[in-house]
Amino acid sequence: MSPQPPPSSCDTFVALPPAAAGGRVVFGKNSDRPAEEVQEVVYFPAAVHPPGAELECTYVRIGQAERTHAVVLSRPAWLWGAEMGANEHGLCIGNEAVWGREEVGDGEALLGMDLVRLGLERADTAEKAVTVIVDLLEKYGQGGNCMESQMAFTYHNSFLIADRKEAWVLETSGKYWAAEKVEGGVRNISNQLSITTKIDREHPELKEYAKSKGWWDGKKEFDFAATYSYVNTARMTTSRGRYCEGYKLLNKHKGSITSEIMMEILRDKESGINMEGGFMTTGSMVSVLPQQPDLPCIHYFTGTPDPARSVFKPFIFAPNMTQLSKTSSPTFGHDDPVKKQPRFQSKPDRRHELYKKHESAAVVMETMEGKGKEMLSGIQELEKQKISEMESILQKGCLDTDQVVNLFSQCVEEELKIYS
Repeated sequence: MSPQPPPSSCDTFVALPPAAAGGRVVFGKNSDRPAEEVQEVVYFPAAVHPPGAELECTYVRIGQAERTHAVVLSRPAWLWGAEMGANEHGLCIGNEAVWGREEVGDGEALLGMDLVRLGLERADTAEKAVTVIVDLLEKYGQGGNCMESQMAFTYHNSFLIADRKEAWVLETSGKYWAAEKVEGGVRNISNQLSITTKIDREHPELKEYAKSKGWWDGKKEFDFAATYSYVNTARMTTSRGRYCEGYKLLNKHKGSITSEIMMEILRDKESGINMEGGFMTTGSMVSVLPQQPDLPCIHYFTGTPDPARSVFKPFIFAPNMTQLSKTSSPTFGHDDPVKKQPRFQSKPDRRHELYKKHESAAVVMETMEGKGKEMLSGIQELEKQKISEMESILQKGCLDTDQVVNLFSQCVEEELKIYS
């Protein structure tokens, strides 16, 4: 029996029409990670790669795709992959740590976070992303330390994948997997397997393997979460865990879920969704995906810990985007302790400019009542203003690409002004 994992994971949410307002898909995720870990927001343009090119992921080299899409990612600054992100086609992916009956292997392979980025770079729809991820899983496997530390922290992964039209949940156990197409309404994932009897795609040996392990008798209805984990699936939505709390919050707002409601859910401390302590919410993302292809998708990222004290800053894909310098962490090339064997012998300072200023501001918000309140209302005001500007873009459908190109960076500058 493996030791119990540390109490950590994240929560990812999606609301589809009619649960989401205005005929849009709304996606949201909190990334809960070790408290001192820096999460950066970075952009990578679309690219064409020569035949036979290779790609260095966090730990392993794999074959590169012929073309990769432009992506914006929120990721722990030490690794190649990402906790969450979006691509130029309006595809969004977030992942969660899950554990079950299948042991997590010791070897280094693709991290779940690498699979998030690979899915975004190589697919233009949610269902295609499922195919990309399971093909990579089959070929390279998943595994490796998920923490920048000599202490090993490993897990299997579940993914919530959404585009303008639909959403999929993909859950894995080693190389085995099940996928469920989300049929309207709302769906969330947390740190447990949650696909039960509605399985729309699956690993060809999923059931046979479960039978060979004695987890399933081959007679009763096949329930993926119950079979591959220790979860009593009948109680999943009523037990006190974060999965259940997230489910309740989504259902409470069903029919009127907007970007603001999703942000409110991600900021909820009482439910444990906005995590505090040794593992905390170190970055958050909300995306609004209109169904009309002529309207832009809008992706909001904090790039800083604790969404209750952070600004969700809007990002829209546009031609000639530049790197997001104030939310990009310093890089260390071949000298990075993650790249050198043995790994993780030291930890460099990975704080980006926004992170540093936000860190000082968080102390002010905690300790100086008057000044802290003023700062908090300043950032809340900034966010409100940006949301209403984005709303008018979606209402009018007119987009000034010159303005959009610096949308996120401009908002970061305004946030930095409030902190200084």
